[in-house]
Amino acid sequence: MDIRITKTRKSIADAFLELRARKPIEKITVKELCEKAQINKSTFYTHYRDIYDLSETLEEQFAQQIVGSLTCPQDLLAHPDRFVQEFFHACIEQQPLISVLFSGSRAPMLLQRIEDSLQQILFEQRPDYRDDVTARVVFAVTIYGSFYAFEKYRAQGEAAVLEALAQVGRELVKLLK
Repeated sequence: MDIRITKTRKSIADAFLELRARKPIEKITVKELCEKAQINKSTFYTHYRDIYDLSETLEEQFAQQIVGSLTCPQDLLAHPDRFVQEFFHACIEQQPLISVLFSGSRAPMLLQRIEDSLQQILFEQRPDYRDDVTARVVFAVTIYGSFYAFEKYRAQGEAAVLEALAQVGRELVKLLK
């Protein structure tokens, strides 16, 4: 990719994240973003349809980055204990960015984007799970349930919560056998 395009997109993303850290997405205007990124509005519209398109692009990139950082994302159903540990360590490392990018009305998108990325990997490895309701439920409960339980109870000790989630994951996977 052309280095100018890369620099422009980085400038736009940096400006967006800076604005997003201070205000909800609904309050950010293209004009304000362009001023902060020091670009013309036409340049912005060359790359993105609107602020939401930019946010969705960054959210998708972030989810792919998280999933890409996992050594064995396919472990989600095969070895949920390993998956849970690795997944939450990746999320903890990225907590500041998660807090900015997925705040307010965008909060539900974090897990949706991660679920979509993980499903692609899982279904490539196990196409039979695509139409298996039990597998899909176990998959969703592992991702969504683990995330919400971790967030709710992490103050009681992250290691203890991760161990409990790994145990729950091992039990859920038994439903697939």
